Amino acid sequence: MSDIRYTKDHEYVRLDGDVATVGITNHAQEQLGDIVFVELPHVGKSIEQGAEAAVVESVKAASEVYAPLSGEVIEVNGALEGEPAKVNADPLGDGWFLKLRIKDNSQFDTLMDEAAYNAFVATLS
Repeated sequence: MSDIRYTKDHEYVRLDGDVATVGITNHAQEQLGDIVFVELPHVGKSIEQGAEAAVVESVKAASEVYAPLSGEVIEVNGALEGEPAKVNADPLGDGWFLKLRIKDNSQFDTLMDEAAYNAFVATLS
């Protein structure tokens, strides 16, 4: 069973057991515009919730991607290095950034579900 949650910094996390897939939301990629570069962490790196996990650069700006959960990086989406536009094309699918083996499942429960995230985004416009 997989579930998805969101942060106020526009990251999403899809949880499947103790593995969390992390990326940026559709709203985030729309705000950034055409993504031209993604810097991913090294496999094996430990990241705390809220810490910088990756960097994404677009024609408009560079932006940090923060870890929605604490854990160890177990996989990165190497395809983004050669084709960063995958983030624009499919942010919640092929455009994912990294996978974490999470330390604490309870952190997931502190994040917004889709309805709460959509309500949050509606307040930004």
